[in-house]
Amino acid sequence: MITILRLGHRVFRDKRTSTHVFLASRALGADKGIYTGEHDRHLEDSVKKTVEQWGGSFRIRHSESWKQEMTRFKGIKVHLTVYGMPFQNIVKEIRKQTKKKDLMIIVGGEKVPPEVYKLADYNLQVTGQPHSEIAGLALFLHEYFQGKELGKEFAKARLKVVPQEMGKKVLKQ
Repeated sequence: MITILRLGHRVFRDKRTSTHVFLASRALGADKGIYTGEHDRHLEDSVKKTVEQWGGSFRIRHSESWKQEMTRFKGIKVHLTVYGMPFQNIVKEIRKQTKKKDLMIIVGGEKVPPEVYKLADYNLQVTGQPHSEIAGLALFLHEYFQGKELGKEFAKARLKVVPQEMGKKVLKQ
């Protein structure tokens, strides 16, 4: 089970970013998302509608406390940050550990409290340069699943893209 914890969602500023965090999470193999900060029914509805149309069982919910979510979680906690250790050196170790334990991936929003770094089992950087949390999350999940997530089929999908060189083709199931 892979849970994405999105810190400090702000409705006015982060609506697209948080939506994309969860859409990328779902598409690349995560099972559920939790966000803190401001409660946003539109964010939840948007992700739910995507799951209904494109399949899978990904779910999302709001939490009042990132600290409570992190301390309750009994698996491996990975915080993606610019300031951590290079993830490519550690992802294999995490993959082995999570054969028997769940994985929580923490991605920031507004300024990340120092305590997040202390509660995480790993603070990992995708690159030592400023970047999007969406890009970092996508790269981490891709390496974690060793590319196998790219061929994932989603149960109960109503829509499915048909790959082709040009144009758009979507089948209704």
